[in-house]
Amino acid sequence: MLSDQNINCKLLGNIGVPVFDCIEQIDPNTLIVLEMSSHQLEYMKNSPNIAILLNIYEEHLDHYNSFLEYAKAKCNIFKHQTQKDFLLYNSDNEMLKKLVNNPKSKIYRVSLKNEEPCDIYLKNNEIFFENKPIYSKNEPRNLIGDYNLNNIMFVLGVSQILDLDINKSKKSIGEFNTLSHRLEFVGKFDDVLYYDNSIATVPMATIEAVKALEKVDTLIIGGMDRGIDYSEFIAFLNESEIRNIICMPKTGHDIAKYLKKEKAYIVETLEDAVNTAKKVTQKNKICLLSPAAASYGYFKNFEEKGDKFKQLVTNSVTI
Repeated sequence: MLSDQNINCKLLGNIGVPVFDCIEQIDPNTLIVLEMSSHQLEYMKNSPNIAILLNIYEEHLDHYNSFLEYAKAKCNIFKHQTQKDFLLYNSDNEMLKKLVNNPKSKIYRVSLKNEEPCDIYLKNNEIFFENKPIYSKNEPRNLIGDYNLNNIMFVLGVSQILDLDINKSKKSIGEFNTLSHRLEFVGKFDDVLYYDNSIATVPMATIEAVKALEKVDTLIIGGMDRGIDYSEFIAFLNESEIRNIICMPKTGHDIAKYLKKEKAYIVETLEDAVNTAKKVTQKNKICLLSPAAASYGYFKNFEEKGDKFKQLVTNSVTI
C-alpha cells in the first residue's frame, strides 16, 4: 500500500529480511514496515510510531513459562510508546483486551464482531473508521476469509492515520495476492485443489484457514510440540465436515488419539501425507496443508515444509 503511493519504505524483520541487512538503504525519511516476533520484542526498550497487534494465541511455550509471559513479550510493541504514537489492536481477542491497559499512545480498537465500542469495525458489510464508512466487504479482492478481512481493517486504519489516498489504498488491497505458504493455491491435480498454508503454526490459524476455504476435504496437520493446548482444535476437527485428517508427528500423532477414528490417518512423513491425500481426497474438493504446529525438528522452517509439500503435490521431484 505504501509503495503504491510512492512512499519510500522497506519491509523488514521477521518476514525474512534482517533490519541491518538494509541499514545503508535507510535514511530519516524511510518508512519501515517491521514484522517482529516475541523473541525480537522481548527485550525491546523502544516501540514503533504505529504498532499493530493482530492477535495473540498460545505459541512458543517451549521458550516462555506461560501464555501470559509470551503475551507480555508481544506487548512490548506498544509499552514504550508516547502520546505521539498509535496502537491498533484486535479488541475481539480476549488476551489483548486484558493487556492493553491505558497505554500513552492513541488507541484504535479493531473489531470484526463489533460487540463492544471500537474505532475500526465491520457493520452491514461496511468497514468503518471512526464511524465513517471507508470500505465495502464486497469489494473485489484476492484475500479470502474473515481473518484476511480483519487484516485489511488494520491496513485501512494505517492508511487513515497516515492520511493516504483511500482510493489508492483500496486498489492496493484489491490487487494484492497472498504470499507464499499463506493459504497459497498450489494448483488443481487429478481434480483435487491443493493449498499450502504451512505458516499456520498455531491451531487458530488452521481453523481460520479451514473456515476461509470452506470445501476442505483433507487436512494435513502436525509438527513440533511446543506445549500448546489443542483441546479446542480437536473439538473443532471432530465437529467439522473434514473427512480426512492426516496426522504427522509429533503433535499430529497426539491429536489423532482424540479424533473420530474414521477421520484420522497417521503417517510418518510429509511424503506419506501427500500420497495418502491423493488417495482419499474427493474430486473437486480441497486438500490443505495447515500444520497447527511449528516445523522445527522436521524441517528448517515453515518455508521449507511448504516448498516440499508443493514439490510432492506437483510430482516435480522425488523426495
